[in-house]
Amino acid sequence: MLAPFSAEPLETPLTERARRYAGCGYESLWAASSIGRGVFMIDPFVALAAAASVTEGLELGTSIVQVPLYHPADLAHRVLSLVEVCGDRCILGVGAGSTETDFEVLDRDYSARLRTLHDNLSLVRKLVKTGEGSEFSLNPIPTPAPRIFYGTWGSDIERAARDFDGWIASARFRNAEELRARLDRYREAGGQRAIVTTILVTAKTDLGALGERLQQYAEFGFDDAVIMFMPGAPDPEGVRALV
Repeated sequence: MLAPFSAEPLETPLTERARRYAGCGYESLWAASSIGRGVFMIDPFVALAAAASVTEGLELGTSIVQVPLYHPADLAHRVLSLVEVCGDRCILGVGAGSTETDFEVLDRDYSARLRTLHDNLSLVRKLVKTGEGSEFSLNPIPTPAPRIFYGTWGSDIERAARDFDGWIASARFRNAEELRARLDRYREAGGQRAIVTTILVTAKTDLGALGERLQQYAEFGFDDAVIMFMPGAPDPEGVRALV
């Protein structure tokens, strides 16, 4: 069971929430990325650096960083900075992004996001591993390269299995059968760790139904599930007790 930070600001400071999640048994803390959607979400690298400062042993992941919104060197520098703070606990979840608003705010080409992802990701991966570009060097402090998980849904699932350390599947707009079918494809292609994410928990969430849903994902073969706590959601202790 994994848990990201809440999707909206809460009265409790982020560092206190991180301590609470860690104290009730969550194995990872995840931060999502969005901008300009009318709801403020803290930058994922800031959020995870803060969490790293008050926790030990928990994985810290991005789910997901929208690669086309960044210059490759800027993104690599942010990742290396986070790794310097949290060491080998870091998982870099990457993807193309799916919400046009984020691209409009930053004046990026939404229609070209898949091409930009593929063009830039190879350089990002090289930079976070070696710090060396073709014409420049980030000269990083020696740190462990982060594990990189690919957030995708369509034809790139086989690529996630072949070229990445894991696969991230969003449950936000997918039903159970769609998730199971895609997971089967990922496993058939030789994929290892698979995470189902964006499982929203709100004030209206029925814990019994949520427990059944999480059990179903486990039976499908997902290795981990990422809960997104919304304002008014049940206590994280009660959600953690479901599995």
